[in-house]
Amino acid sequence: MLKETIICIVIVVAIIFGDKTTQNYTTESVNELSSGLTNLRESANQDNFEKEKMSNQAEGVYQEWEKRHEKLAFYIEHDELEKVETELIAIKSNIQTENYEELISGIDKSVFILKHIEDKYAFNIQNVF
Repeated sequence: MLKETIICIVIVVAIIFGDKTTQNYTTESVNELSSGLTNLRESANQDNFEKEKMSNQAEGVYQEWEKRHEKLAFYIEHDELEKVETELIAIKSNIQTENYEELISGIDKSVFILKHIEDKYAFNIQNVF
């Protein structure tokens, strides 16, 4: 009986530790990407739109996404990750075609999806039940 109890406690602790680790990485990733997208949105709202500067910023956000995507794919639904990647590619495309209205809309969608992923995988009472 004691042996089974110890094993159960070890498993519960391992699950809580794993969840805390993945939640911290998800939060860090979302904050980093959202920050880059917010900076990109601020650049898009300026009167003197610099296509090259914005293109570099978008590429930087996309490279950060590619770096974090592999680890996130271990524990987050691939459909959610594909939504973010699709929006990031659309953002790069809208910069190249100078479609500013769609660019800002795509940035807002990307930030919303990232925040949704963070909330969806957070360890709270709503997500448990």
